[in-house]
Amino acid sequence: MSQRLQMLQVARLARRTLGEAADLVVSFLDSCAAPGGGYRNRGGRPDLYYTSFTLDALVALDALANDRDRAKHTRDYLDAFGAGDGLDFVHRCCLARAWASQPADDFPAERRAGLLAGVARQRATDGGYNSRAGAARGTVYGCFLAMNAFADLKRPLVESGPEAEGIAACIQSLRAADGGWSNAGDQPEGSTTATAAAIATLRSLGRPVPHGVGEWLLARRHPAGGFTAAPETPIPDLLSTAVALHALDALEVPWREHRESMLDFIDTLWTAEGAFHGSWADDEPDAEYTFYGLVALGHCSV
Repeated sequence: MSQRLQMLQVARLARRTLGEAADLVVSFLDSCAAPGGGYRNRGGRPDLYYTSFTLDALVALDALANDRDRAKHTRDYLDAFGAGDGLDFVHRCCLARAWASQPADDFPAERRAGLLAGVARQRATDGGYNSRAGAARGTVYGCFLAMNAFADLKRPLVESGPEAEGIAACIQSLRAADGGWSNAGDQPEGSTTATAAAIATLRSLGRPVPHGVGEWLLARRHPAGGFTAAPETPIPDLLSTAVALHALDALEVPWREHRESMLDFIDTLWTAEGAFHGSWADDEPDAEYTFYGLVALGHCSV
């Protein structure tokens, strides 16, 4: 199962905790819709990155197909990007993710092939993937995005193949000195998001995750609930919390003795309009963090 589908499976469980408030989340997500298609970013403009998160959040809440006109506008918006030739690597991967939420027959095979080729061009010399074309070394984020895009485009990698070997070797080379992972090599400390992405990528490739990584993630738990982005980060955030819980559950590392504090932290980021802030320092909720709120709640609902 792809990483996207795994996260969606968990995000669906958030409805157990949200109850009737799930309707508020759908209303907030619907309010992000742009008149000409796609969904808006914080600046109020249609944005492919935010569109991909909004679509997945609506899928998780079984609300994507409620409006046929909106569905058509969304497909028209995605269709305008063609095979993603004018997009950077991150947005190509967002386009793949957004199309994965749509009926497969709506995405022409030749366009799928073109998008795949665009993602493949980001392969680095060391066998990993980098958002910068022609890079000598891949990054954790680049490998994670490429793996997800390949899965979204129905081209999973063969675990024993040379491409998978290259990605795995790249990931292994990026482990930080403290036992976590950093997005760049030769770093003294890892970050929560890079470590969670490395775990997800290694598991997708059928590779073992080194011993002790789960404990490294648990050490990022904040006393007031949630997880911090790095060892010296003073406050927790919703993205780090969602991906840390996702990785810990994948590794079967016990954390649920802290479940109540996690729920309390998530609740502090909830808004009456049905959305989530990214952290205590974030003044504006958005669709991306609302999706991560669903993922975090889903893990706490089990």
